[in-house]
Amino acid sequence: MGKGAGIKQFFTRRDVDMTSGNVYGLLIRFAVPLLLGNLFQQLYNTVDTWVVGNYVGKEAFSAVGTVSPIINMLIGTFLGLSVGAGVVISQYYGARQEDKVSETVHTALVMTAILGVLFTFIGVLMTPPMLRLMKTPAEVFPEAQRYLTIYFSGIFGLLLYNMGAGILRAVGDSQRPFYFLVLSTTLNIGLDLLFVIVFHMGVAGVAYATIIAQGLSAVLVLLLLMRAKNCVRVSLRALKLHMDPLKKIIRVGIPAALQRAVTSFSNVFVQSYINYFGADVMGGWTAYTKVDAFLFLPMQSVSSGATTFVGQNLGVNDVARAKKGIRVAMIIAMACNLVIMVPVLIFAPALVRFFNGTPAVVTYGTLFLRMMSPFYVLCCVNQILAGSLRGAGDSKTPMFIMLGSFVLFRQIYLFVVTHFISNAIVPVAMSYPAGWLVCSVATLIYYKFAHWEKHRLVE
Repeated sequence: MGKGAGIKQFFTRRDVDMTSGNVYGLLIRFAVPLLLGNLFQQLYNTVDTWVVGNYVGKEAFSAVGTVSPIINMLIGTFLGLSVGAGVVISQYYGARQEDKVSETVHTALVMTAILGVLFTFIGVLMTPPMLRLMKTPAEVFPEAQRYLTIYFSGIFGLLLYNMGAGILRAVGDSQRPFYFLVLSTTLNIGLDLLFVIVFHMGVAGVAYATIIAQGLSAVLVLLLLMRAKNCVRVSLRALKLHMDPLKKIIRVGIPAALQRAVTSFSNVFVQSYINYFGADVMGGWTAYTKVDAFLFLPMQSVSSGATTFVGQNLGVNDVARAKKGIRVAMIIAMACNLVIMVPVLIFAPALVRFFNGTPAVVTYGTLFLRMMSPFYVLCCVNQILAGSLRGAGDSKTPMFIMLGSFVLFRQIYLFVVTHFISNAIVPVAMSYPAGWLVCSVATLIYYKFAHWEKHRLVE
């Protein structure tokens, strides 16, 4: 095949109709590229952390690792809105309303452009007060502020890529967003090593490497949408806000955005509890959170598949098939979780040592990994069901349940434990599994007894 033919083949239709065919096969074929893509996306911050942990110093390592709640708070807000756009697109696509798909795509991209400008300013301005709110130690503060300021200055690329990838996934195309992440992550790794090891740019180097790589992925996904051969094709002349799809995006997206943002904001307070125990515990927690991000990826990928599957099938009002997809997604997610958990328990010290070899950091990181990983089966329940409910258009209920579990309950738990039981690191860390348990039970009860399938967005 010639070069021109290969390029032409790349831009052929890759959308997948999930309203018919084998449920296991559809979900696995959707989830695997998404999982691989998420793995590469997670490598952005992981490579940053590894490079500074091994070539800069302990303070830089803690700085890059502990800013995650701040980044997640702002990015999570946008990702909630992109979920809303994806749900609306998937239901219109399932209902074969291609004109509505096109209107939603163009509306989502205009919304992304507006929010990109807004989030850049908010991110840069809120960095110092948020770091102070987290009780960031003085020796870590300057490096953390430098990293976040650069990161938020280039946040537009991340937002555009995630919205574009969400549009493609809503119509069943999870392959090509994965290819773009492979390219951008490879660039990120190369630039990390160049800027830090060769140019000695420290934390600033890994931040610049990240935003350059994110910018590349954004350009690639936008070019793909502009040359697409199906209903998600983007025309610059057609870019405008259409009120009907915008209202539906907001209906689904705002609750998801609020849930992500408020949960991440709450995690800032959890991080302040961790920071109280000093740099070694912070380093161990940082290493744990990096591994934790990978542990979540299979269930998150399957959850995204369930969102698209439920959205498309409720678009044609096939409730029975939607529910079957949810059951299959749950089985796949739990199987993946069990397969991953065993090597994590065995090789926990090596996993922590990969990020930072300081003995005390390895000790604490190993403790966190072995203590927390058996509880991830609970996350399979709340992640799959929450994703499925959003796919149905019911975004408020997961928001209320997750805010109640991950914010209200977790903060009450931490206050009670630290003031009346024991101000030790183990009870503080267990606030996460405790919140997962409450969330899973509440979500399962709602799923079993409520008429969530009546929230579909299309007629």
